[in-house]
Order: sequence, then C-alpha cells, then structure tokens
Amino acid sequence: MGHSQSGLQLLELLIATAIISILAFIAIPSYSQYRDKANNANAEADLNTISQAIERFYTETNRYPDSLADVRMSGLLDPWGHTYQYLRISGAKLKGKGSLRKDKSLVPINTDYDLYSMGKDGATVPPLTAKASQDDIVRANNGRFIGLAADY
Repeated sequence: MGHSQSGLQLLELLIATAIISILAFIAIPSYSQYRDKANNANAEADLNTISQAIERFYTETNRYPDSLADVRMSGLLDPWGHTYQYLRISGAKLKGKGSLRKDKSLVPINTDYDLYSMGKDGATVPPLTAKASQDDIVRANNGRFIGLAADY
C-alpha cells in the first residue's frame, strides 16, 4: 500500500507543478502589459505637468524656455529612468527641421516645442513611424495629443 500511495503523491505533485507553470505562463505576460500601461500613464501625466510648467513660463515671459532647467524640471526622470526630452521650436534659431519630431508624412508634430519620453527602450529617432520611436510617449499637435507615439 505504501508503494502505490507514493506513486500517487508523485503524480499529484507533477499535476500541481504543471498547473502552476500554466498559470505563470499566462500571468507573467499579463502583468508585464499592465506594468507597461501603468508606466505609459505615468509618463503621460509627467508630460502634462511639464507642459503646464512650460505654459506658465510662456505666460510670464512671452517666450518658451530654452531648456527644462528654466522651469525646474530638468532632473525629472520618466518611469524607465531616462530624462524627458525637450526642444524649443518657436523663437529658436533652428537650422532645418532634422531634429524635430515628425509624423508619418514627415511633417513636424509641433510648432511650439517638442516634449517626449524615449519610452521603455530608451531609444528614439525623429520620425514617429520608426521602430525606435514607437514606444515613445509624445506631446503632439501643440499639446492636443499626449500619448504613445504608435497611437498618434
């Protein structure tokens, strides 16, 4: 009787291990997607906060700041540990439009300033359609859109 009982315990252990493995296989990607959405939402909230500080600066000085340091936001990190990126467009003496963020038609997405997070991968290039830019959180249409570059 002891032999068949130990065989049954081994089978029960194998079944329990298989069930736990299946649950982990399902749960880990779901948790990862949840975490990505939460990080994206946090980055969007940060961009809103920074945009409000920039708009206050503009109201007080009638010009956009040269850097995020002018609005005391230069040390702010996105949820992935990277600094937020800012480029003054309006009133800046930019040579060409190479550094400006661009949509699928390669038209700049803002006329006042670019503000964005480089996203989870920490890599970016000006066209939002490029693979490196798809996970960026961007401010576009002069602030009428803030969200994932892939959704713009």
